[in-house]
Amino acid sequence: MIQAIAFYLFAAMVLLSGFATITSRNPVHSVLWLIMAFFNAAGLMLLCGAEFIAMLLVIVYVGAVAVLFLFVVMMLDIDFAELRAGFVRYAAIGLVFAVALACEIFIAIGAWSAGGLKLDQRIAPTPDKVPNIQAIGNLLYSHYLYVFEGAGLVLLVAMIGAIVLTHRARGGVKGQNISRQVARRPQDATRNMQPPVGQGVEL
Repeated sequence: MIQAIAFYLFAAMVLLSGFATITSRNPVHSVLWLIMAFFNAAGLMLLCGAEFIAMLLVIVYVGAVAVLFLFVVMMLDIDFAELRAGFVRYAAIGLVFAVALACEIFIAIGAWSAGGLKLDQRIAPTPDKVPNIQAIGNLLYSHYLYVFEGAGLVLLVAMIGAIVLTHRARGGVKGQNISRQVARRPQDATRNMQPPVGQGVEL
């Protein structure tokens, strides 16, 4: 009974949070509702016994992706009126994708209801007494080791590319000379002035 109540509670909160994410006028509120949806989705994953995916949702998506979205929305000067105009322009394409995704969901539900899915005959079966995290670790560092290392190399290349693009040479930018700043004397930086009464300081 408690599991059923928790499931319906988490599922309802995920649906409400997702609906509020796409309908909120304030983009900061949308990101906060998205974080709420991630937390409740993590609760659903815990009920399904997939604690590794639940931790990924909280650590990666809430702790990194959603916070990054929040910083980008708050720090960048984004014209949201123009974004809303673009939404109306691409509404037809979005509707086509929404219908396609809905059809895929109904096909998946029909395939699941029809039966015939032998989930016990998996490519990499795991014993019942082995936790999910330990089973995933054993697969990542044995059967899928090269794929895992390839994904790490892709992320490394992306990080190096971001650093190179950030530190590229740009014209009209004054660089910082730390040795010159340290060697600067107070008498070279300040000047004592005695302006007459009623007159300002000449710069």
